[in-house]
Order: sequence, then C-alpha cells, then structure tokens
Amino acid sequence: MSSAGPARVQCDVWIGAAVRRVWDLVTDIHLPARLSPELQRVAWLDGALRPAVGARFEGHNSHPLLGEWRTVSHVVRLDEHRAFGWAVVDEDGRFGEPAGGPAEALASWRYELEAEGDGTRLRQEAVLGPGRNGVTLAVERRPDRREEILAFRVGELRAGMEKTLAGIKELAERAG
Repeated sequence: MSSAGPARVQCDVWIGAAVRRVWDLVTDIHLPARLSPELQRVAWLDGALRPAVGARFEGHNSHPLLGEWRTVSHVVRLDEHRAFGWAVVDEDGRFGEPAGGPAEALASWRYELEAEGDGTRLRQEAVLGPGRNGVTLAVERRPDRREEILAFRVGELRAGMEKTLAGIKELAERAG
C-alpha cells in the first residue's frame, strides 16, 4: 500500500486474566461488533458455529466516508490459546472485482496471546491488502494524497483496535 509495503497496524494490551479466558473472548466473532466503531454485526457462514481453519463468517461494516458494506472472512490461523487470524475478502465486489479467497484479502487480522506474569499479553494486528479496499479507491481518486490517506486510515484502525482491546481487557478482568 505504501512504498515501504502494506499498511500494517499493531496494538497490544496487558490483561489481568488467564490466557484461556482471553482466548474465549477473542475467538467469539460476535464480540468485536459490540466494541468496534466500524464492524456492526457478524454471522458464521456454511453452518460453522465456531472458529476452525477454513471456516467463514460475514461481517457488516459502516463508515462515515464509505457507507455500508459486507465482507466475508476466512479463518486462516487457529493456534489454540496462541493465535487467531482471518483474511477479509470482498466477495460482493464493493471495491472492484469480487475476491474469491484469502490470497485476495482486502485486509488480514490476527490476535496473538502470550502468558505474561499473572495475566496475558494480547496483540492485535491488521494488514491492509493485497486486495482492493477503501484505501485503494481513495488513493486512486487522489494519488497526490496517498501518504495522507494511508496515515488517516491507519489512525482509524489504531483507534478502533485500541477501543476493542480495552473492551476485551475490561470483560476479561471483570469475569475474573
């Protein structure tokens, strides 16, 4: 996305709760819709009921500049109590040709968990691309403002991730 490679955002938080408790929260795909400013709702697809590599879920998003859209996510990583990752694709062609699979992801997301002291270090990462997304559209319209557009979107993602991580921390610590 930039001359240095894809736009990448990473945030982390220490949570005063066991890895198992944090894992239960981050693998609940419905939880981010309660915490995120952009993700509105999610649902498993194809009869899936919980995360498994290859499982798919749809997400419905809303953004003041982009409106509303649907994405389909493919679970691409599931290392019990360590990592949960998914690739988000544009199956509906909102940002260009419909994407068929994770190799054409508009973004990839991942949670990583690590026991630290008497709690858990939780990291969340998002990587934009390689597929077309809202940033792609904005940069095509205003190539002279590429770095500004990327910085704005990275800032939005960081703020949303920090809010989500704070919510997970609160829920995990409250539950004990």
